[in-house]
Amino acid sequence: MVKQALRQHVSSGSPYESVLGSCRAVRVGNYIAVAGTAPIGKDGRVVALGDVAAQARRCLEIIEKALSDLGSGLSHVVRTRLLLTQMANWEVVARVHGEYFRDHPPANTIMQTQFADPQILIEIEADAVVSNSEP
Repeated sequence: MVKQALRQHVSSGSPYESVLGSCRAVRVGNYIAVAGTAPIGKDGRVVALGDVAAQARRCLEIIEKALSDLGSGLSHVVRTRLLLTQMANWEVVARVHGEYFRDHPPANTIMQTQFADPQILIEIEADAVVSNSEP
């Protein structure tokens, strides 16, 4: 008999989660996937309008909290995806990414896209793997 991995979810609190059938992050066994994370403040509004570096920091704060809620942390991240509305911002965002991941760099992809809310300049996705010896 094969034992199935326990599936855990973390909610962002967004009312769209039930409509979309999604959540902020999901952990199955040692693997954690964090969905595209926008720079949303606790009041539900986009933060740091026009400041892509501050928006990137907010995205990473939200990701760090989701990982923590699932028994992980930024040091477990093995892959990130930076989704930008303007590729010209890649260096600014790359520096912020480096602040968070310098000591444990993940594989990374930077892409250009557009979002439903034009105030959002960046979203970040992350995948993490927690070793068997860790919680």
